[in-house]
Formats: sequence, structure tokens, C-alpha cells
Amino acid sequence: MYMGTLNTPGQDRPSEQDSTVLEAVVWRKFDIRLLPLCTAAYLISSFDNNNIANARVAGLQTALNISNYQYTVALTVTLVPYIAMELPSNLMLKHVGPNHLLPGMVILWGIIAAMQGLVTSYTGLLLCRFFLGLTEGGLLPGLVLYLSSFYPRGRLQMRISAFFSSASLARAFAGLLAAAITHMDGIGGKAGWAWIFFIEGLFTFFFGIVLLFSLPQSPETASFLSPEERCYVVSKLKSSRTISDDDSRDNFSWVEVLRAIRSPQVLMLIVITFFNGTQVFGLALFEITIVAGLGYTGNQAQLMSVPPFVLAFLASMISSYISDRYGCRGFTVIFFSFWCIIGYSIYYATASQHIRYGSLFFSMTGTYGAVPAVVTWIANNSAPHIRRASSIAFGFVATCSGGMLATWLLGTLSPGPSYKAATITFIVMSIGMVVLSSLNLIYLSHQNHAKAVKRLAVEKHDEPEHLGDRSAWFVYSL
Repeated sequence: MYMGTLNTPGQDRPSEQDSTVLEAVVWRKFDIRLLPLCTAAYLISSFDNNNIANARVAGLQTALNISNYQYTVALTVTLVPYIAMELPSNLMLKHVGPNHLLPGMVILWGIIAAMQGLVTSYTGLLLCRFFLGLTEGGLLPGLVLYLSSFYPRGRLQMRISAFFSSASLARAFAGLLAAAITHMDGIGGKAGWAWIFFIEGLFTFFFGIVLLFSLPQSPETASFLSPEERCYVVSKLKSSRTISDDDSRDNFSWVEVLRAIRSPQVLMLIVITFFNGTQVFGLALFEITIVAGLGYTGNQAQLMSVPPFVLAFLASMISSYISDRYGCRGFTVIFFSFWCIIGYSIYYATASQHIRYGSLFFSMTGTYGAVPAVVTWIANNSAPHIRRASSIAFGFVATCSGGMLATWLLGTLSPGPSYKAATITFIVMSIGMVVLSSLNLIYLSHQNHAKAVKRLAVEKHDEPEHLGDRSAWFVYSL
């Protein structure tokens, strides 16, 4: 309806009035047409990656006659190919096209996720978990990189939080869904735990088909945008240093991969993501087991695992709005790290089952609330495209490496229900997140000040090319 008042595509820049109209429309269109697809993809990924915990409570471990050690091995087998795929898939994303690569991943792992319901041996479970990690590994870093190519840096965390928070929502809903599905026990001669895999895996497969025909490749090819809107989005992305002025700068280069891993802010955030990832995977894969160890069993354990995830979801969304509004990524990470310290300290200090259950509201909220801020902090402060793709991938490699530690830490090395060694480790890691986030804030503030001084002495056109985030005109997000 507003189209008649806008400047024509031939004009270099829209007027201030046109810009106000476009600003109110284009991001809302992405939020309606693009963001729900990404959120649903990650929500489904969380279901399929973590529903083995629900299946375990529903009888998987007993049916396959596997030990706690073997169960931990099965979790680790998933993460090895998962980690191996994160960097290559991110580097291939632009070349292959996110509208093809991301839906392809969803379709393939949906088939494999459903096949888990057919396994009758431990070997079969290991094979399914390996190929599940292989097909699913590139999704999360791919989604972050994909969204960072559509939204300006200042608008990114709220959107990343929308689909990251879906992970906590998925875990909450997973308990309810698993409790319902297990009532299908015996139908078709299959156990309730097998139906968990069948139903959730088949849903993933069909969603992947929908995604294949719905996901735009880039802002320039989004069919739901008008030509004026496409030009406006691209100009905003370039002015915010989200994408390069020259597309050739976004071509693959090993030099940019190395520059990413050598950037001090990326290195600090890689360690932070390792600490945070250990806690995220530990709670995602073992929260229901922890709850069961507090005196709740069967479907009651499934249902009691829900409330902490609900609070984590709400806290993530509220904090992400504040973080985007005021540009405070680092302080958000520090704030939620203190929540983790409180939660784990309470769990360690008491033997009361009720108080320990209450401590999960602190630790779950702190762990999941920090994730969007950490990931956005990485994406915001890396440029050009290949450097950002590499930085995001390295961050998720660290996250999943932490996940491998978590599977052993809570699986065999730190027996429940006290999980003393794991709890102490999580407290130390949370303190480490506070320290490193503070150091990163100091470093980035110092760099921004140095860049401000340089801008007074040097013209933009006098700068060397390919500086990316090291350019004096690239202001780091704090």
C-alpha cells in the first residue's frame, strides 16, 4: 500500500520519509517470512538431537541392554562428525546456496532420526547417531551465518535468540510430547521409545521438504520483497558493515580463515563458547536424568523437566531485546554467568532434592540465556563473510567440543544424583565466562577508542583493502 510513495529503483538513495517507511516494513517481513523457518529448523534439530534422553527414560537403554558407559559412547559418536562438519559446511554455504544446503541437511537427518526407532542393537544405534551428527552438524552455524546476512548487526541478537530460545522451548515441549507418545507403546509392535523417534523424525523430513521451497537464498533474491525493499536492505547491510561493499571480498580465502582464528576477540569467545557449550549440552542431554535422580520417575520426570526450560526461554527473549536495544552483548553474558554460578553453587551445597530442583531454574536460565549473546557477539565482530563464517564455525566447534566433555562428565565421570565433579567444573567454567567476557569488553573498548583516533587522522579511501573488522570504520559491538 505504501509502494506508491517510495522512490523508484533508479534513485540512488531513498528519501528520509521513504527510509522511515521501509525501515518499518522490511525487517517485519523478514521476521514473518524468514525467521519462523529458521526457528522451526533449529527447534526440530533440538528435538532430534536430544530426544535420545527422553527415549532413554522411556526404556531405550533397557530394551537395547546397554550400560551407562555405552550410552555415553553413543552420545559422543554423534558429536564427532557433528564437529567435523561445522567449518566445511559454513565455508560451502554461500557457494552451494543456503536455500539448498540447509533444507538438504534437514531432509537427510529427518530420515536418519526416524530410523533410530528401528534399531535392535547397540551397533545399529551407534551407526544412526554417527550419521545423525554428520547430517545435522552444519545446521546451527549455518543458520547463524545465514541470518547474519539478512539483518544488520544491531538487530541480530533478538533474531538469533528467537531460534536459540526455541532450544529451551523444545526441551520443555519434548518432555510433554515424549510423555504423550510413550502411550503408543505396543502399537505396531513397537515400544514407546521407538515411536518417539518415528514421529519426530518423520515430521522433520516433511518440514525439510517445505523448507526447500520456502527459504530465500539472499536478500537480493527474496521474492516477498519489492525491488525498492531489496535495494534498501542491501544498503543497510553494507552501511552496518554486515556485508562487504565489494562482493569479491567475500570470496573464499584461507587467509581470512586464519585471520579469524588469530583475532583476539574470537579466541576469547571460542573459550567462552567451550565453557558455555559444556553446560548447554550437559543440561540438554542430562537434565531429565538429573530430575529423575531427584525422586521423579517415568512420565513425572518428563513433566518436571519442563518448567526450568520455560523460564530459560522467557529470560532469553527478554534479555535479547535489551541487548539489541542497548548493544550490551558482553554484559548479558556476564549477567547470565552469575545466574549459573548461583544455580550450580546451590546444587552443590545442599542435599535437599527440592532445593536442588529449584537450583535448576538458575542454572538452566543462566546457561541458555547466555547462548544468544555469545553467538551474536562472535557474528557481530567478524568481517568480511569468510572471516565471519569461520569465526562462527570455530565457536560452534568449541561448543560441541564442550558437549563431548559434558557427555562423559555427567555420563560416567561424575555419578548422580550429586554430580559433584561436574557441578564444580560448571562453577569454574561460569567464573571463567565472567572473567573472559570482562577481558573481551576491555579489549574491544580499547580497540574502538584506537579506531576513533585513527578515523581523525586517516581518510577511509586511504585504508588498505580487505581489513574487514580491523578497519577503523568497523566499530566493534560491546
